[in-house]
Amino acid sequence: MAKRVFLIVLDSFGIGAEPDAALFGDEGTNTLAAIAAHPNFKGNHLAELGMFNLDGVTCGAPVANPLGSFARLREASAGKDTTIGHWEIAGLLSADPLPTFPNGFPQELLDEFTAKTGYKVLCNKPYSGTDVIRDYGEEHVKTGALIIYTSADSVFQIAAHESIVPIEKLYEICEQARALLVGKYGVGRVIARPFTGENAQTFTRTPRRHDYSLVPPHDTMLDAIQAAGKETIGVGKIYDIFAGKGIGETIRTSGNTEGLKVTLELADRDFEGLAFVNLVDFDMLYGHRRDVAGYAAAAADFNDWLPAFMEKMRPGDVLMVTADHGCDPSYTKTTDHTREYVPFLVYGDEIRGGVNLHTRYSFATIAETVCQSLQVPYCPAGCGVYDEICK
Repeated sequence: MAKRVFLIVLDSFGIGAEPDAALFGDEGTNTLAAIAAHPNFKGNHLAELGMFNLDGVTCGAPVANPLGSFARLREASAGKDTTIGHWEIAGLLSADPLPTFPNGFPQELLDEFTAKTGYKVLCNKPYSGTDVIRDYGEEHVKTGALIIYTSADSVFQIAAHESIVPIEKLYEICEQARALLVGKYGVGRVIARPFTGENAQTFTRTPRRHDYSLVPPHDTMLDAIQAAGKETIGVGKIYDIFAGKGIGETIRTSGNTEGLKVTLELADRDFEGLAFVNLVDFDMLYGHRRDVAGYAAAAADFNDWLPAFMEKMRPGDVLMVTADHGCDPSYTKTTDHTREYVPFLVYGDEIRGGVNLHTRYSFATIAETVCQSLQVPYCPAGCGVYDEICK
């Protein structure tokens, strides 16, 4: 029987502040606790996998006999962003955080950008993506200058109206920017942010966003799985996060609903290897926007989706559920990600139920566990747990 691992990242689903959270300005944050207290939340199937049996989780009710094995993971890398979190999940630890630009990008860099692309620049500040097109969209349409903005994340974002800068041209500009943004300016992602609409009141971002990430500096579990002749399928923005490195097949999605639909369809497909899924709405639509109700409802949707997927699992299949960082929607000091522990829930017919692995240091625990379950040699940090949880 072909071995399949389904690794689902609930983007930003933290479960409580890490010991060094104060260094990141995130002391006391807890994404799970924030949403579990909201009436929109439902977590009975997450509970069955062990979510509320995790070390340090005091919201929700633990169950007597969890179906899965479970661990609380602490991030070893110096960061709390999507790129570094996913890289560590895949086995690559980052000693230094990716650069951020809370005061905007240096003029010398913008001058280089204009010289290379031929486009002038508007804004150059940290900004909400919806607010920035409202405040600068009309000037962009009038002048043709590009809206450049950042956030608390390590990102260089380029917003342009699709009637002013055709989408393929915007992608070309982003590729040019990616080539410039290296070294001390090496942000994690350059992001194309196209929009449409007639005026500031009607401008709307389109789903044709595209991310241009740094290439991981070393091989990850994805490369190891491919080298072993097995498949790697990236669902959602996985391809973008790894700049395609180690990804054999990409299925892009518009958000959680489509991501869950695609993952359910993959359960009916014959393949051997890894399906690596990112569910971005938790972070993008609800975490950063500090929308507790929306985040709780999205968690309830995922909870309700689980039984149908688990029903489709074949002998030997392994389901893993985790996150890449926190983004506490109740934390109003910033709208940034939050430095939190993440859950690691593992389920399958070959996985023992009720094994509490307690707290493990490094998200790379996941990478080695994935590879151990697929019988692929890969040992980033000597921290895999498959031998502890398999029957």
